[in-house]
Amino acid sequence: MVTLTLDRLSARYGRRQILSDISSPPLQGGQVVALLGPNAAGKSTLFRRILGLLEGDGEARIEGAGSQRPVAYMPQETGATAALTVYESVLLARMQGRRLKVADADLQEVDKALAELGIDTLAGRDIGNLSGGQRQLVSAAQALVQSPDILLLDEPTSALDLHRQISFLGILRQLAQERNMLIIAALHDLGHALRFADQALVIESGRLVDCGPCGQVINPHMLRQTFRVESRIEPCSQGRPQLIVEAAI
Repeated sequence: MVTLTLDRLSARYGRRQILSDISSPPLQGGQVVALLGPNAAGKSTLFRRILGLLEGDGEARIEGAGSQRPVAYMPQETGATAALTVYESVLLARMQGRRLKVADADLQEVDKALAELGIDTLAGRDIGNLSGGQRQLVSAAQALVQSPDILLLDEPTSALDLHRQISFLGILRQLAQERNMLIIAALHDLGHALRFADQALVIESGRLVDCGPCGQVINPHMLRQTFRVESRIEPCSQGRPQLIVEAAI
């Protein structure tokens, strides 16, 4: 099973330090990890550092990966101007870094990714004619179709309506379990994190606040110190924890 361990990970843009000594216990496949933090906390930078797109001290150590390209990334920006259909764009993502000839197995993986995300009916549509939410799901398919061991998603629900948010996050949880995939998703909705994520990693101003089980990490003290809100967490009628925000500090 794949594991990702962050070991004193740091990053800077020029002279500006963005991340400082981010460390975590081994994050294991089969789980969804919510990456949490205020705006400009360094979440996108952390993803870029894990991907090796930025240099810096420390190490993002991947062990137990089963593929040559173990990490796939869905960026925050999903704007697309290429004159491609949804199917073509997802197939192109599948073939990056692979052989030049498309095999039947590649087409099957594209069909599977589109069906799993519920966007197979969009296969023949031009990307430029899609809504923001539809483009976001296509971007997720482009990452998923690479069959990664680790999937990084940067604010994957920001353009989705409530129905699609719940459906998509439920699909991610199921895929993590079925494929023993480690999914790390930057989320702003902490209620969604409590419901769908197994672990939470919280950063603020480029530094680690806490990392561990969601039910322990997401608590009124952390929310007061990191997100500047007064809150309480209470179980619903089905026993699931519900976040209630009382006021901004």
